[in-house]
Amino acid sequence: MKFTAFERKLQGTGASRRLRVAGKVPGIVYGAGEPTNIELDHNALFHALKKEAFHSSILDMELAGATTQVLLRDFQMHPYKPQVQHIDFQRVDATTKITKKVPLHFIGEAESVAVKTDKCTVNHIITELRITCLAQQLPEFIEVDLSGLTLGHSLHINDLKLPAGVKAIVHGKPNPAVATAVPPVAEEIVVAAAPVEDAKGKKKKK
Repeated sequence: MKFTAFERKLQGTGASRRLRVAGKVPGIVYGAGEPTNIELDHNALFHALKKEAFHSSILDMELAGATTQVLLRDFQMHPYKPQVQHIDFQRVDATTKITKKVPLHFIGEAESVAVKTDKCTVNHIITELRITCLAQQLPEFIEVDLSGLTLGHSLHINDLKLPAGVKAIVHGKPNPAVATAVPPVAEEIVVAAAPVEDAKGKKKKK
């Protein structure tokens, strides 16, 4: 994806506030040299942030007539308004090693024995995975094939087919589950007890 940024000469809280009022977003680009203060069009950035690829792929940033490859590192939103307050990017090249979360895309769920035959529900335990790799090897997403899932079994991180050069980073359990097949819950029918008459013919509740 490609986006356009502009050099930001004025700094400070007051300058950033004026930028936001003018429909701009202050930001910074760091890594591989001196940090560069930038500003971006708010509406264009707001719509870009809704796209998955903007968060998990290398971006082409056009700045002052030159194109630089960057990664989105962080952004801050207003506490209650749909407004981007600040954004951070990192410059990358072929030798940059990065650690980043990428989304998981689940496929084959409906064709699995667990769903098709045993009527299970598949619980997606995690929806994104932290990985480490060279920036040029960064995948936009990792595909998770659930077609082989069966009742009573789970798919774990070690079962995933990661792209070449990509390594998963886990904390806690060495091989946590990614998705699991949950058996259907049997419906319990509750029958109300019939009222019992006492000696005087009055109905009493059980």
